[in-house]
Amino acid sequence: MAPISIKRILISESVDPCCKKILQENGIQVTEKQNMSKDDLIAEIKDYDGLVVRSATKVTADVINAAGNLKIIGRAGTGVDNVDVDAATMKGIIVMNTPSGNTISAAELTCTLLMSLSRHVPQAAMSMKAGNWDRKKFMGAEMYGKILGIVGLGRIGKEVASRMQSFGMKTIGYDPITPPEVTATWGVEQMSLEQLWPKCDYITVHTPLLPSTAGLLNDTSFAKCKKGVKVVNCARGGIIDEDALLRALESRQCGGAGLDVFVEEPPKNRALVNHPNVISCPHLGASTKEAQARCGQDIALQIVDMVMGKSLVGAVNAQFLASTFTPESHQWIKLGEAIGAALKSCTTSKQPFSQVQIITQGDCLKDSSAYMTSAVMVGLLSDGSQSCPNLVNSLTLAKESGITVTRNHSEGLTQGACEVEISVNSCSYRATGSVQGGVPVLLELNRSVFRQPVSLTGNLLFFKAVASPPLLPSVTGLLAKAGVEMESFSAPAARSGDQWYCVGLSSLLGDLGALKLLVKAAAQVSV
Repeated sequence: MAPISIKRILISESVDPCCKKILQENGIQVTEKQNMSKDDLIAEIKDYDGLVVRSATKVTADVINAAGNLKIIGRAGTGVDNVDVDAATMKGIIVMNTPSGNTISAAELTCTLLMSLSRHVPQAAMSMKAGNWDRKKFMGAEMYGKILGIVGLGRIGKEVASRMQSFGMKTIGYDPITPPEVTATWGVEQMSLEQLWPKCDYITVHTPLLPSTAGLLNDTSFAKCKKGVKVVNCARGGIIDEDALLRALESRQCGGAGLDVFVEEPPKNRALVNHPNVISCPHLGASTKEAQARCGQDIALQIVDMVMGKSLVGAVNAQFLASTFTPESHQWIKLGEAIGAALKSCTTSKQPFSQVQIITQGDCLKDSSAYMTSAVMVGLLSDGSQSCPNLVNSLTLAKESGITVTRNHSEGLTQGACEVEISVNSCSYRATGSVQGGVPVLLELNRSVFRQPVSLTGNLLFFKAVASPPLLPSVTGLLAKAGVEMESFSAPAARSGDQWYCVGLSSLLGDLGALKLLVKAAAQVSV
């Protein structure tokens, strides 16, 4: 992917000073404005290319739609619940987080809550402050030999497992993504949730809040757990059903809960916070000096690396773009966009196309079908309107327009190629291109294979005609009459029937009407 121009960034919350320093050292202007209202942010954001937030700023669709220049929303932290990612994607804005910045801090707080639940440390401390000396009331339990269930075995889950194993705990877990053979190397035995619930003495959750994880621990799952199970949530409010948790605490099915997050923050319903067997914190998972410094540094460096065209890390809505930061990928992206633009120009119907099929070929493109598909759609959807398709939003815009996009990859070929076919009103148009000598070229257009690959640069005129001796002189004369020079001419390999030709022009023709009297179809595009 070509470097993204970021000249001005707004930091709307208290972020470690190193963030501003790193951005400024790399030529980016930075403005810090905290505690802005929604209306203030909407008024302010229009002047910036980037926005850096923590968790308090609500980057809603209204804010995003008011940001005419915004290209990047950087979250100095992990979760992006406060960002309307769908609205950002629709506008072609990258949403970036710092996936590892608060890993250690969140893991350590989880372990702190687990140990505090085991020994009732906060309750005993408060009792002491009240002037009491009640040793029997706060009888605890050793963690040694107990079973800890870890739901979500990503970075934080892995760190929790490592630390709690040091206390002699047996760690089991569940994760739909991380392979069991990988977690086994960390000493975590994976199993299904149905198998996990009844085995655990303690359960901690480390998943994002998704429809599939909301209410993961509920009345049904609590009923399957050991009586007195203790639970911890330092991930996202709502993963544990708060009403179900309260019922489990009241019935003593749950022996205690450590909560750093809530569905509503701060929670207006204090029933859980006030429960004697609940240890609660005001969302402190990333609240350490080290985590804040790390998150501030990480988000700044990630933005700088993206701007410099070095790499893309933490793009939650465009992960496939991470593989586009090589010189080779730049040319393939240009090819995809050029093929899309060329095919769009060739569709004689004003009706929108309904289907697009993209086939990448060759070993060199085996991991590139995602960004090639997006690149083709950029070329097909670009029409000068305000939709502004780019690699981030082109597939979303296609879906919104009712276009069915399919992609496939064919291996075994040494030379890479991209074949695109679009359907419009039961008619199909097809093009095949490649990159040769670092230059995107067109090999075939609507089943007309060119004798020499067509360089997909500059102003190109395509026309369909039957081969005949007067064809080229007639076209040349028409161009001369229009004051347009012919810079190149590409003929098809076949000499019979209707075939497509390509002419490189000094400038596009003002009108194709005269040419269409000489040929069966004509189109032009500037690449």
